[in-house]
Amino acid sequence: MLLLSENIRYLRGQLGYSQQRVADDLIITRGRYGKYEDNVAEPPIEILLKISRYYNVSIDLLVSVDLKKYPLKDILELPDNRILLPVKVDNRGENKIEIIPHKASMGYLNGYADPEYIESLQTISLPFLTFGKYRAFPADGGSMPPHQDSSYIIGKYLEQLTDLKVGKTYVFITRSEGITYKRLSGVFDEALEVCPDNSCFKPYNIPLWDIFEIWEYACSIATKEFSKDDLQLDSVAIMRMLRELKNEVKELKEKTR
Repeated sequence: MLLLSENIRYLRGQLGYSQQRVADDLIITRGRYGKYEDNVAEPPIEILLKISRYYNVSIDLLVSVDLKKYPLKDILELPDNRILLPVKVDNRGENKIEIIPHKASMGYLNGYADPEYIESLQTISLPFLTFGKYRAFPADGGSMPPHQDSSYIIGKYLEQLTDLKVGKTYVFITRSEGITYKRLSGVFDEALEVCPDNSCFKPYNIPLWDIFEIWEYACSIATKEFSKDDLQLDSVAIMRMLRELKNEVKELKEKTR
């Protein structure tokens, strides 16, 4: 919880408040609040919620992002439960497309909110991708043909869950799986249902609390030449259609019972 202690000390300093004033507003003792700033004690969830509301900064940001690296005005204007998205720009101020390497893809979970990590990544520029923030992720070729394991999926950062569209493909950054590229097949109150295009894999749910980021498919880059077998897509499409037809027939049968 070191980030939390540093963040609340920083936020208090930016507001020009004393520890006593903050403690009085939170209805706790100054000594107790001081222990949170000194990282001597961790606040229980009810106090953490109070601190989050007091500074108008989400708990996610308080415990996972070094707030000193961002303008306070930008932090306070973020919608609830948003994570700051570090981006890399060139000397003309244009966003670059960061490349998440295959061998170090799991490291993205630790560095996705760290500007220094993002700054260390190699980048490419694709002028036909505009109006958004893009990032290149290694493909999971086994479950999403025709994309091979050596390919990259370039995704556009999704600002809100309401922008999700069933039937489209997305790169999901999650606690449990890391980076996974799947097709969205359902949106529920507490989870998203995703479906690999490879019929050997079954659809499954990703809880909303498990998701860090979502990137909508924009384009892909293949680093190896396709073989004829790779391009036999008709069978894959037919199997997908048959599966969808089977589900529709099942739903009709259930409605007529």
